[in-house]
Amino acid sequence: MGKTPQDFFANLLFARIFPILGFWNQIIQILVGVSPAITSNPMARLHKYLGEFVYGGIDGSVTTFAVVAGSAGAGLDSQIIIILGFANLIADGFSMSVGAYLSAKSEHDNFHKHRKREYKEIEETPELEREEVRQIYREKGFEGPLLEEVVRVITADKDRWVDVMMTDELGMLKDGRSPLAIGGMTYLSFMLMGLIPLLSYTWDFLSPFPADLFVSSCVLTGIAFIVVGALKSAVTETRPFRSIAETVLLGTSAAVLAYLAGDLLEKLFA
Repeated sequence: MGKTPQDFFANLLFARIFPILGFWNQIIQILVGVSPAITSNPMARLHKYLGEFVYGGIDGSVTTFAVVAGSAGAGLDSQIIIILGFANLIADGFSMSVGAYLSAKSEHDNFHKHRKREYKEIEETPELEREEVRQIYREKGFEGPLLEEVVRVITADKDRWVDVMMTDELGMLKDGRSPLAIGGMTYLSFMLMGLIPLLSYTWDFLSPFPADLFVSSCVLTGIAFIVVGALKSAVTETRPFRSIAETVLLGTSAAVLAYLAGDLLEKLFA
């Protein structure tokens, strides 16, 4: 079977980019709990936290590029752009990752709170809970002796019983991912992708850059949008071209607005 575009970009991400950043590669494997047995499969390593990587990467690249574009529109010195860019990268990335962590932890805690309540109800009112199981499966089309057998099998095991009540009565599914790993992946992707618009400016700070800084930043960020957009298609299960186009359009729109705002403000205060 041929490789899909998602496989290609995932392989590029984990087999080419992360190994260059060896330290970060170890961090990401620890965060997502990857075992050596599956590290040879890029999609297996990325699958559980792909959504967090994609949306963290989109936010990181778009917001940092908007800062760069706004600063460039205002005609600010490259050193100031670096300061503003890295300040946004660190602070906004941390804020987003904390939000992702707290959201995941709230859902995790809420799930376990309801699960604990179901165990208590089974202990205190077993007949009522058994009737609820019967009603659930009656609505699924079971009836007569078959319905009673299904109820008997389910209620014979408390864990199975609670699982049924959680999914069929409350509509709640367990998310086996770690909230800490979700926050960590979000922050890591925000930092990695958000650093790209600043690469040319950072290079110029260390040694003279051989090309126009802002144009180079636009080109590099455009490539980042394409990569993240392709990965986004794996999350949303849409065509890669459409996902890439949406990501590029979003990032370009934000940058244009920021550039125009910076240019306007620079003229007003000049």
